[in-house]
Amino acid sequence: MGTFHILNGDCLAEQLKLTKINQDFIICRECLIDGNVLADNFSEFWKVRANFISETFGADDYHQKVVQEFAKINQIPEGSDVYLWFENDLFCQINQWFVLSLLSKRADLKLFRVFPVIENDTDIWKGFGIATTETLEKAYKSKVIFLSQDIELGTNLWAAYKIQDFVKLKELSKQSTNCFQYLEEVCNAHIDRFPKGNSKGRPERVIKYIVETQSKDFQEVFAEFSAREGIYGFGDLQVKEIFERLI
Repeated sequence: MGTFHILNGDCLAEQLKLTKINQDFIICRECLIDGNVLADNFSEFWKVRANFISETFGADDYHQKVVQEFAKINQIPEGSDVYLWFENDLFCQINQWFVLSLLSKRADLKLFRVFPVIENDTDIWKGFGIATTETLEKAYKSKVIFLSQDIELGTNLWAAYKIQDFVKLKELSKQSTNCFQYLEEVCNAHIDRFPKGNSKGRPERVIKYIVETQSKDFQEVFAEFSAREGIYGFGDLQVKEIFERLI
């Protein structure tokens, strides 16, 4: 038995090292918001993702950096408490849905959701990035337990996301749950990524508007997009791909 923390990124791990919270971390280093996620089994899934990461970002250490971290989930001792530290934006939520699909096979564990402590409504998409040692410890103490229906919801969200079943995503997003915040807004934001008719997807439309009305400097575009569309949780790599395609 023990206490383990699954974190959405290395930055949060560095922040948590400054707290009194135990340091048994499993770090999710994926960006499942991008690229193919369809595969017949996990062995094939890791190959698909490794190829995408290598071709897109030039990183060839996927197995060591990513797969070995996820493998630690199977090594968590029976009866342990597992805390999921994920933010509410689309990027983090898709990663969390995947993690829940893995953890759904570990009925011997007790799962908790740790939400970022957000003191101003304008900061809801900034997540743990603006956290202090004090607010991280407060977030930890305010954890919410995942009930069986919450774990099932996360697993079903991942299943619908994998095949881009927008009807199912909309249906699932309306379920009442204490473990997911802004779920309906986040699922709608994902659906809006895809063009309807002759219109571009929502991120493309926003970036195009910024470029045409404010700036063609990428850093300024990225900052403005993040301010307007923080719900996506896009990093500079995601925004740059769209920016360069439009330019």
